[in-house]
Amino acid sequence: MGVENNSKRRPSAPAASPCAQLRNAYHDCFNRWYSEKFSKGHWDKDECVSEWDKYRACLAQHLEDRHLRRIFLEAEASAYSIKGL
Repeated sequence: MGVENNSKRRPSAPAASPCAQLRNAYHDCFNRWYSEKFSKGHWDKDECVSEWDKYRACLAQHLEDRHLRRIFLEAEASAYSIKGL
């Protein structure tokens, strides 16, 4: 009985997460952008926006279904206000 080494295995959302595929698509896009463009000094701020918007919409809907959307929006607004400092 050995220990399986999955060094390329990324942390993932729970399998039951309705947004898991969108999350993975966004993370794949972001990681590709970071390694191929940003880290080499070439970047486009509009990269991965489509993937992010789809993932964010899914999260918002999922949280709304559980009556947690207000908390999500407050946390997001707080994150944006910190960036503006």
